[in-house]
Amino acid sequence: MYQFSYSEVQTDSLADAKDREQQVLSRSIDLLIAARDKGAQSREAVEAIHFMVRVWTTFIDDLGNPENELPQELRANLISIGIWLLREAEEVRQGRSENFDGLIEVSQIIRDGIQ
Repeated sequence: MYQFSYSEVQTDSLADAKDREQQVLSRSIDLLIAARDKGAQSREAVEAIHFMVRVWTTFIDDLGNPENELPQELRANLISIGIWLLREAEEVRQGRSENFDGLIEVSQIIRDGIQ
């Protein structure tokens, strides 16, 4: 019977986590695209913004955890990006912006940077 080493299991878990992060960001991007197409006052916009806020709130919480193994500078940069996304999402939610393209583009950059 084959036994997995701890490092193999840990690597698989890390790969699985990155895959899940990419999937959730892709889902957020898809929702934002649908929202952009339907308009800022649409049900799709409400759903997209709500989903994106939940995703980035979770990411920011994780990035702020001292046990997060990403380099501190990268974590700080991602937190700053997340805060911008949350602020811009609030502007859209309040009807002061329709910057779905900015939210989509930044989310795509982050998703595509996950390796």
